[in-house]
Amino acid sequence: MSNPNELPASHPCQCSTCQQHPDSPTAEVHRAINRFLAASDERSRRLLAGSLAQQHGRGGIALVARITGFSPHTIRRGQRELQQAIPTARGRIRRPGAGRKPVEKKVPGS
Repeated sequence: MSNPNELPASHPCQCSTCQQHPDSPTAEVHRAINRFLAASDERSRRLLAGSLAQQHGRGGIALVARITGFSPHTIRRGQRELQQAIPTARGRIRRPGAGRKPVEKKVPGS
């Protein structure tokens, strides 16, 4: 069983540069991005991935998907969230009502 204070393992980059030259400066940047994403909450991950894809321009979503292992849908969602700039309630990651339902509501009689 893993320690709850332990950071999740970061995703190994699948881009051709990292595959061919794992000690290159580009590979080090990709590893740093993945370490940062592993330590972030889900909304911050989406926003960072969306921002990186926007910075890269055309082909940015595909590149960020290879680097991070995220779905292109998740990256597009991050881009939309950046454009809309919808504030979330303090201390919340998900919108109210989102996420799993409490076990008491799922299992009748509990």
